Amino acid sequence: MKILIFSQYFWPEAFIINDFVKNLVEQGHEVTVATGKPNYPNGDIFPGYKARGLIKEKYLDRVDVVRIPIYPRGRGGAKKMVLNYFSFIFSGLFFFPWLLRKKKFEAIMVFAPSPIVQTIPAILLKYLKRAHLSIWVQDLWPESLAATNFVTNPVALKMVGWVVKLIYARTDTLFVQSKAFMQPILKYASADQLVYFPNSFDSKSMQLDSNFPIAEDLQEVLQKKFSFVFAGNLGTAQSLETIVKAAQLVKDVPNCQIVIVGSGSLSKWLENEIIQNKIKNIFIAGRYPMEAMPTIFSYSKVLLVTLKKDPLFDLTIPSKIQAYMAAGKPILAALDGEGGRVINEAGAGIVCCAEDSVVLAQNMREMCAMSEAQLAIMSKKSKDYFDNNFEMSTQVKYFTTILNDKINV
Repeated sequence: MKILIFSQYFWPEAFIINDFVKNLVEQGHEVTVATGKPNYPNGDIFPGYKARGLIKEKYLDRVDVVRIPIYPRGRGGAKKMVLNYFSFIFSGLFFFPWLLRKKKFEAIMVFAPSPIVQTIPAILLKYLKRAHLSIWVQDLWPESLAATNFVTNPVALKMVGWVVKLIYARTDTLFVQSKAFMQPILKYASADQLVYFPNSFDSKSMQLDSNFPIAEDLQEVLQKKFSFVFAGNLGTAQSLETIVKAAQLVKDVPNCQIVIVGSGSLSKWLENEIIQNKIKNIFIAGRYPMEAMPTIFSYSKVLLVTLKKDPLFDLTIPSKIQAYMAAGKPILAALDGEGGRVINEAGAGIVCCAEDSVVLAQNMREMCAMSEAQLAIMSKKSKDYFDNNFEMSTQVKYFTTILNDKINV
């Protein structure tokens, strides 16, 4: 099948769509990627790229990637974020039809974390290429705008809802990453468009690379301490204050160490909190590429996930849960809704309510006191659940089967 993957975010940015494309190609499909210039999460255009200009390059030496000019998101601020979103839309409408003029596609799939409006140029391509258009819905709009306080005006949110309805009306299939997304999306789409399609993770990327270096001080902390590793974006949604408060409540546990791997808009805030409160049991490792995660996870005792308390986040399964399960590690979580349900259903760890730093600290104490055998049972259940529900190669086969069935109706 000839497939166009359409996404504002793509390699070398760290998103699951990278491995999804890799698996599509490995299964014999011809894939092209239409994307922007990499600048997530720090907001700066990556080395080797420029915000202006068009680029054609190869991913894995087999995938054509076309990149359009964008305005980089910068380090926070609504104005820059809006400019980033709309620069991709307008550049996409203008440049993608020309860049892809010689290519034919049977299917176009939009990988759609925020913003959903990135789909607009893909709708134009749908009609130009006479292709089946699908969206892999990662965030609920306009709900996510309200949850993050990005948009609070009720009239503005209603207008965004109208835009979402127009986008969905021109889409053939909506792949929905959480079962809890179904009901909210039905306000803007019809039931026959919806297919439950959870986020997956390429377990092959969890194979250890003994040659991939990590800093000596990080390796020492992971090996000598009972380490709870939090990996990923450091933003407002992740409720980092819950981790900070929990760390202060377990400072008397001598071997307990929280390790933060990642970066984001709250990186500086986190550093300041640690300095001001003299917190010694949080170690900030900084950002590492995906290739380093198998090594970091293998040294860790438990993997940590937290989210803000918000009705929208209750509906979401954070993609890091799939990555954690693929690593076959116990999980400690402070979150509500679908993410907690999955961990509990798997028997993969211990879950408490979002933002409950007191109970999170109690659960840290409990896990620090567990035997290796108890932790090993959780590890096995975690990996088994992943293999049965989230393994990427299986999910990719299911995805193309659905597309074939829809196209050939």
